[in-house]
Amino acid sequence: MQNGIIGVILFNAVILGMETSGTIMAAAGPLIIGLDRLCLSIFVLEIALKLFAQRGGFFRSGWNLFDFVIVGISLIPGTGAFTVLRALRILRLLRVVSVTPSLRRVVEGFLKALPGMGSVFLLMTMIFYIGAVMATKLFQASFPEWFGSLGGSAYSLFQIMTLESWSMGIVRPVMEVYPYAWAFFVPFIMMTTFAVVNLLVGLIVNSMQDAHAEESNQQTTDYRDEVLARLRAIEARLEAQERDDTGASEARRNPAE
Repeated sequence: MQNGIIGVILFNAVILGMETSGTIMAAAGPLIIGLDRLCLSIFVLEIALKLFAQRGGFFRSGWNLFDFVIVGISLIPGTGAFTVLRALRILRLLRVVSVTPSLRRVVEGFLKALPGMGSVFLLMTMIFYIGAVMATKLFQASFPEWFGSLGGSAYSLFQIMTLESWSMGIVRPVMEVYPYAWAFFVPFIMMTTFAVVNLLVGLIVNSMQDAHAEESNQQTTDYRDEVLARLRAIEARLEAQERDDTGASEARRNPAE
C-alpha cells in the first residue's frame, strides 16, 4: 500500500511537470488532465479511508494533518481568485515525506533543531545588523549601489556570506578605493560563513542523530517487550501443562476417586 502511494505521488509529480510544456499539452492535454484527476481521486480515497479507520485519531497525527492540507489545497478550484493555487498542486510531491520513514526522520530532526537554531539566527541577525551599519557608514559614498542603504548593505553582506562573486564582484572593487577594507570583510566572512553557518549545520545533524537514536531505542524497547510477552506466554503454557500432568498422575494413582 505504502509503495503504491509513493508511486502515485511520483507519477503525479511527473504529470504536473508535463503540464508546464505547451507542446505536450497541445498533443495530449486532455489525457494529462485526466491522469492528474485520477491521481487526485486516489489521494482523496486514501484520506477518506484513513478517516474511516482512525476516526478522531486521524487529526492527532501531524503527518495526517499535513496530508489533509496538501490534498485539500488540490481540491480548491483553480479559477478566478484561486488561480494561483494551481501552482501549489506540485506540493503533492511533499507527501513523499509523510509516507517515507527515512524522510520523516530528516524533517523531525530539523524541527527538533529549530529551538537551538533560533538562538543562532538571533546571533546572525545581530552580526548582520552591526555589519550593515558599519558597511553603510564606511562605503556608502563610493559604492551606493551596494552599500547605499541599510537594506542594500545587508543584502550585499548576505551575498558575501554565501561566497557568491564576493571577491571579484564586491570586495576587490571596494579595496581599490579603500585598501584596508579587507579588515572588515574577512572577519565578517570568518564569523558568518565559517562559524555561524557551520554551527547551524551542526545543530541539525545533532538533532537528526538524536531522533535516530530515539527511534532505535524505541524499536529496541518494543522488541524487548515483545520477547518478554512471548516468554510469559510460554511460561504460562508450561505451567498449565504441568498442572494437567500433575492432575493426570493423581487420577491414575487414585482411580476410585
